[in-house]
Amino acid sequence: MSYIDGFLCAVPTNKREEYQAHASKAAKVFKKFGAERVVEAWGDDVPDGTLTSFPLAVKCKPDETVVFSWITWPSKEVRDAGMAEVFKDPICDQEANPMPFDGKRLIYGGFRTIVEC
Repeated sequence: MSYIDGFLCAVPTNKREEYQAHASKAAKVFKKFGAERVVEAWGDDVPDGTLTSFPLAVKCKPDETVVFSWITWPSKEVRDAGMAEVFKDPICDQEANPMPFDGKRLIYGGFRTIVEC
């Protein structure tokens, strides 16, 4: 079964095009190093919660939009090797290629697939 990396962040709404360009470049690097699929989804119907919610999780401000992303890998082994290479790539140099959002509020994790259809 596939291995999934999941990401959640808050992006300044007025930086959508900048974020999209940044994510498109990064997606090519992930795919170069073994990712099968990279998806970046701009929040459209993301309700605020009182106890839990996507906006609360990333401390989304009124002028920001929640972005939900995932990368599908063929296995954890391919992911581990691929991510090691991704982090060596210039796309990850924060001085040359800064992220257009607050990385301190990025939530991410790796997940083993248990159901896939």
